[in-house]
Order: sequence, then structure tokens, then C-alpha cells
Amino acid sequence: MELSSSNISNTYFVKQWQTWAGSLHRVLCMQGGDGDGSYAKNSEASASAITLCQPLLLSALQSMKLFFLSKEDADSIRVADLGCATGYNTLATMNMVVNTLTQRYLNVCGFEPEFEAFFCDLPSNDFNSLFRSLEAMFPDGKARQYYAVGVPGSFYHRLFPRRKLHVAVTLSALHWLSKIPDAVLDKTSGSWNRGRVWIEGAKKEVVEAYARQSEKDLEDFLRHRREEIVVGGILFILMGGRPGSEPPENQLDADSRAKHPFTVSMDQAWQDLINEGLIDEETRDGFNIPAYMRNVEEVEAAVKKCGGFEIKRIEYKRIAEHSEEKQEEWIKDPGSYGRAKANLVRATLRPIVDAHIGPDLSEQLFQRFQNRVSSDTALLHKTCFYGVIIMSAIRV
Repeated sequence: MELSSSNISNTYFVKQWQTWAGSLHRVLCMQGGDGDGSYAKNSEASASAITLCQPLLLSALQSMKLFFLSKEDADSIRVADLGCATGYNTLATMNMVVNTLTQRYLNVCGFEPEFEAFFCDLPSNDFNSLFRSLEAMFPDGKARQYYAVGVPGSFYHRLFPRRKLHVAVTLSALHWLSKIPDAVLDKTSGSWNRGRVWIEGAKKEVVEAYARQSEKDLEDFLRHRREEIVVGGILFILMGGRPGSEPPENQLDADSRAKHPFTVSMDQAWQDLINEGLIDEETRDGFNIPAYMRNVEEVEAAVKKCGGFEIKRIEYKRIAEHSEEKQEEWIKDPGSYGRAKANLVRATLRPIVDAHIGPDLSEQLFQRFQNRVSSDTALLHKTCFYGVIIMSAIRV
């Protein structure tokens, strides 16, 4: 298929996918800022997942080892949020961890330790927006309970010296892979992901390539945290997951496949660009969403292989994408639902879509996605669930 003559200027962008895909850590991030398409304005699902896991996190903090029994001997308590992104979720979580541990030390030891809070994400993350939000939470000189530090880097590599951290949390981040598997980027390979942009329902070779990359990534993550967390410290994980009964090619349960933002409507939007002559099929096939939903068994196997951690609790749970009240509101106004879903995918995918086809075609893709979602009113009567895995472990 020939590209539209009006988009000759975009040919540079549409052939750059091999470059960005091989350097995913340079472009992968949640959309920064505070606009309608920003992660800060479109992280309700993540917020719901964090609310769901809060009781487990609180339980882990209430039972963790107290490292200092007197103020004279106390060092700072060091807490890291790995994959912090931007916005309210990471700040609220950090505040909860610090407040909980502060109260424990006051009740048991009679003093408040100092805290260091490390906000960690890839260098492409919008740390400026994050720290502006942090300052806004403590206006008029109100004292913050911790010293805040930004740490740019991949959590699939070492980020801290040995035995540095007392608490490490990662919330809604670990299902993002460190890279798109090399075989998936090779169009001569059996793992070339023709006709779709994610692995839900993909052929066996594609799914196996993703599963191998996921296994390596999780092992790397755990191995580095084993070095960084002190004995007795906590590792708390919340990440996208799938039911244990589902094979890897079924990343989603049956209730969610039609409505998930990475599946049908997204594939249709890419096909619209092809049909209109704006991109070719190779450009679409070269775009792959770098996410993999593990099951509990895969996580347990990785922890066992790594060693150094004792799992205290691990669960799979489902979260509805929105409330029943919101669904009723959107049934009355499908256009608003399309806009909301389009902003959600902008928040999560825009940086890598921009890198793949350029910002102009990227915006056209999201408009096609919005149109598809708005026009399929049957979707509004279905419920999409996001599966998550929650794990609490102690460094031993």
C-alpha cells in the first residue's frame, strides 16, 4: 500500500520503530504534565488497584521489623517507590508508608525516625510534574515528613547501594517489560506480531517470546532488590496479572477481552490508519505494547529461583474499570466514554506511539480509537476488569 502523499513528511517517523523499540527505556513513560491526556488525570484504575492493596501493605508495615530502638542509634528509614510515574498515587502511597511507620516507632520506641523517600522511574518520566505535585501537597511551609529524592533509572538494573532500603514498593509498573523481545521486532521471524499491537490472542511464537522476556525481567528485578533491601525489609508488589487458569496467550479474562484498551478498538484504530493510506502494515506490525500479565505461579517461581525473599502473601484480584454510576452516565453519552478511553490510552501509550509514528499521526491514531469506542455502544454494556497480582515479601 502506498502512503498518502500528504504524509510524505511522516515517512521519517514511521520507519523509526526499530530505533525506539531497541531503546525502550529512553521513551517509555506515562504521559507527563497535567493535561486531559496526562497520567495524572487518567490514573483512576491504578488508584483503585492501590486502594485494593492498601490493607495488605498496611499489614506488612505493621508487622515489619523495627530497625532502631532508640533515637540516639537511629539512622534514617529509607523507602523507595519503583516505577513512581507522576501524580497523586505515588505521593499518597509514600505518605501512607511514612505515616504508618512513624506511628509505629512512636508507639513502640517513643521517637520519630527520619525518612528518606526515593521516587524512582525511567529518565523519560516527568519528574518535574511529580515534584511540583509534591510541593503542592505541603503548602505554606508545612513540614514534609521525609526527604524526597528522584532516582532516574530502570528498576531492571541496580538503583541503590547494597542494603540501602528498608521498604521497596512497586505499584502498577512491573507488568511493563524492559524491552520488546528481539524476535518480535524481526519481520523474518516466526515471532513477528502481524496484524495486532499486543499479545492478547497472538500466535504461540509471539507469546513465548514475551513470556521469556517477562521471566528474565522479573528475575533481574528480584535479584537487584535482593541486594538493595536490608534483611528484614519489605518488598511490596502490585502489578497487572492474569488468572492462574489462563495460558499466557490469554492475557485477559473472557469478560475483558473485547473492551480492554489494548485489544480490539486499538487494533481497529491502527487498521484505520492503514486503510486511509497514512501508514503501511509493516509500521503497524512493528509497534508492540511492551506489557505482559503474569500469573501467581510465574511470580512464585521467580521468587523461589532468586532466593533471599520469603513471600508472606500473594493474591490475584480483579478490579472493575469504573463504577456502575460512571457506566450509567457513559451509556447516556457514548461520546464522553470515547473521550475518556482515548485519554486513558494517551496517558499510557502516547510517548511510545509518538516515538513510533510521530506526534501528528499519533494524535490521529487516538482520534480513530476514540471514534471506534464511541460508535460501539455494545461495549458500554460490558464490564472490563483489570487483573492484578499483589505480593508482600520479607528480605531474609
